[in-house]
Amino acid sequence: MAKILMVMTGANHWTLADGTPHPTGFWAEEAVAPYRAFTEAGHETAVATPGGVVPTVDRASLAPEVNGGQENADAIAAGLESITALKEPLKLEEVDLADYAAVFCPGGHGPMEDLAVNAESGRLLTAALDSGKPLGVVCHGPAALLAAKREDGTSPFAGYRLTGFTNAEETQAGLADKAKWLLQDRLVEIGADFQEGEPWAPYVVVDRNLITGQNPASSAPLAAEILKALG
Repeated sequence: MAKILMVMTGANHWTLADGTPHPTGFWAEEAVAPYRAFTEAGHETAVATPGGVVPTVDRASLAPEVNGGQENADAIAAGLESITALKEPLKLEEVDLADYAAVFCPGGHGPMEDLAVNAESGRLLTAALDSGKPLGVVCHGPAALLAAKREDGTSPFAGYRLTGFTNAEETQAGLADKAKWLLQDRLVEIGADFQEGEPWAPYVVVDRNLITGQNPASSAPLAAEILKALG
């Protein structure tokens, strides 16, 4: 059995370009599907957030229309309730990477608010990348990669093939023209080789120990890749 660290947003809103706080948090499926996969494989999963705050679920992610119907939405909600680690998260600042075999970051717009500028998270993800341990990041979770810096100011993720929530998906979701910045654009700016699949379809990119998924539908396939990497 391995221990997997789930690094999650502590934000409950995303500040839009006009200063409006858009209610958000983490996207339910992106936490539930991987957690379920890790647990069923016999692994233990811990949750860490900046300051150890209890993460907020984006209420929109519990709606039937984004989960393929009411039955699936109910299953996601029940899955959330079963994740006891969500109720007592660790302080990200006190986490020791040596205690974990893999690191995983779910999305939701929350990471665009806090993890994108959190230096401690950036250091942890850099250490995870350098360690060779599986590092999985999905949807808006790759916003956390933006806070990772080498001593010379470059990104440790420059040159890596990766994916994340695309400009096309943000546009279709109705938030692209309201955002301060778009995730795809920023990942390209740090030198990443951004790969783009069809909007809303499962799409996972594996480059060395970095495993990234494009959208909520990619979270379960991404978890499967982490489990494969763990052997």
